[in-house]
Amino acid sequence: MKGIVNLYSETVGEIQKFLNHFYSKEIEMAQDLFWEIEYANPIDMIELVSCFIDNKDKFQINLWISIDNGVFINVTDNNLDDIIKYIYDRFPDV
Repeated sequence: MKGIVNLYSETVGEIQKFLNHFYSKEIEMAQDLFWEIEYANPIDMIELVSCFIDNKDKFQINLWISIDNGVFINVTDNNLDDIIKYIYDRFPDV
């Protein structure tokens, strides 16, 4: 099972600024308002998701994740802890 993270923004350059911050380097993007990354191990996406939540007040971005085919969940302050616990419970040996 793979994990998918989607970033959306209505402001040009916001996603790139966030990704530059997260990866600590300049990131090239094909689109300004959407970015997606897939993880073979869904646990690996937790670092990006946590960084997003820690810095969400600095960027005008929405983050959605998927660990089930075709089902996306908007990640917020209110559901982050539950999502992280669920991912670790569901994929303990991945």
